[in-house]
Amino acid sequence: MPLKVLENIFTINLGVKEDERALVFTDYTEEKDIVSVVACKEIADIAQKAFEAGNEHCTTSYLEYLSTGQHGTEPPEAAWREAFGERTVDALLKEGLFGRLIKKQLKPGEIERCEEIVSSMKGDAMDAVVALSKYSTSHTSFRRLLTGSAGARVASMPNFDALMLDGVMTVDWQTLRDRTLHLAKLMKGAESVRVTCPNGTDISFSIKGRTVHADTGDISAAGAFSNLPAGEAFCAPVEGTAQGTLVLEWAPMRKLESQVVLQVKNGLVISVEGDEDYVQELAAELETNQNKGNIAELGIGTNDKATRPDNILESEKILGTIHIALGDNSTFGGTVRVPFHQDYVFFEPTLEVTKGKESFLVLEKGRAIF
Repeated sequence: MPLKVLENIFTINLGVKEDERALVFTDYTEEKDIVSVVACKEIADIAQKAFEAGNEHCTTSYLEYLSTGQHGTEPPEAAWREAFGERTVDALLKEGLFGRLIKKQLKPGEIERCEEIVSSMKGDAMDAVVALSKYSTSHTSFRRLLTGSAGARVASMPNFDALMLDGVMTVDWQTLRDRTLHLAKLMKGAESVRVTCPNGTDISFSIKGRTVHADTGDISAAGAFSNLPAGEAFCAPVEGTAQGTLVLEWAPMRKLESQVVLQVKNGLVISVEGDEDYVQELAAELETNQNKGNIAELGIGTNDKATRPDNILESEKILGTIHIALGDNSTFGGTVRVPFHQDYVFFEPTLEVTKGKESFLVLEKGRAIF
């Protein structure tokens, strides 16, 4: 295992200082599915090595917790106590906020109160967090409060595997940063987009007024957040505006045996069609809450070292691809708060952007025009 790359997470990406505190956490599963058990074990092994690498450069803590089983679900109380400090969690519990916070059931005004509490005790929080869990905490209040109110820096690495250490993580970080910032600037002020693919995908939506974020891998500033591997420009489509068809050829971690077709109307997935087993799995998830079918994110990959289509953490970063997510978008500019966020990658896309009276291509059949 290339330990130097793990050290770089702390020294280059997070830019930790000797007097700072960092947390590395991972999850484990009690599922009987051997694939899930092995995946969690592999991530945990990397997390343990990352903890050891971090300890060479700052005071680093390590935590394992029982898997939540779903991307976008809040991590358990133990993770909050490690990341934010005992006093902060006790204060949230005392005011009756913590239970609703982790269930994403806060009432209007309560999230602001949570922000006040976390901000007032931000000195108790970790300076840097490396989230090496199977299930992503990127789109959670946990992550948003860590970066937004506590000023921590967070590297989110769900489903990370050892192959990435020799591949996508060897990217030239400065080149990646420049390319991604350029794309975000190009997209700034755009009003609407249309995505088409040879597989039949054809969807349009508004992004008017939405910030286009740049995921560059530079997590050195207070409150910074990035996936690792990094490499995308992304935004939250305006709720209720998406119309069209999404044709899935890849599930998050595997090639589908046949296409799965999602029909989208007024910003929500209204049907999931196809002969693939994944149809029932996704349809059952979406039936539990219609907002899980919200068209939550548009992302454009910018990492020229990303190549693998079988791991969503890497595949969504592939230069020349786009990804569209369903579910929660509350942590990056949207208004939907739900314990679900799932990305799907689309290959050979054409991405047309409208800004005022001008329309231009950002991608043409998978070729980057930026």
